[in-house]
Amino acid sequence: MKLISMGLLAGVLVAATAALVARRRYVVVTVNGTSMAPTLSDGDRVLVRRRRLDQVSKGDVVVLEPPLDPTGKILPGPPGTDGRRWNIKRAVALPGDPVPPGIDGSVDRVPAGSLVVYGDNPHSVDSRQRGFFAGDRLLGVALRRLGGSAL
Repeated sequence: MKLISMGLLAGVLVAATAALVARRRYVVVTVNGTSMAPTLSDGDRVLVRRRRLDQVSKGDVVVLEPPLDPTGKILPGPPGTDGRRWNIKRAVALPGDPVPPGIDGSVDRVPAGSLVVYGDNPHSVDSRQRGFFAGDRLLGVALRRLGGSAL
């Protein structure tokens, strides 16, 4: 009887450890809005792997906080369930890349620690209006729509 109890306890500990590791690496985000249409729709749930800026590639769909306004306040947008304001956009230029047309013309290259992001919807509010997004405000890279395909 003790062997079964010890085996069950070990199994529970392994499962709990795996759940903690997964929670630190992955998060589920619900899309709110149409900035990524037609790729993602309002209400889609997306699996996001936590990543640093140096782990992002051009073309990745990323989740990050919007830039701050000049007074240090977060620009408007709907808060997530955690109270933070998240944006889901596509990375189009990374540190050192040429700055795409229509973005801050005072520099030729994307500054270190920053990225340029666009929504797939041409009416998205993104780097074209807000400028560079800070890499230290990055949550991660969207891997797939839950119940759907990879992005």
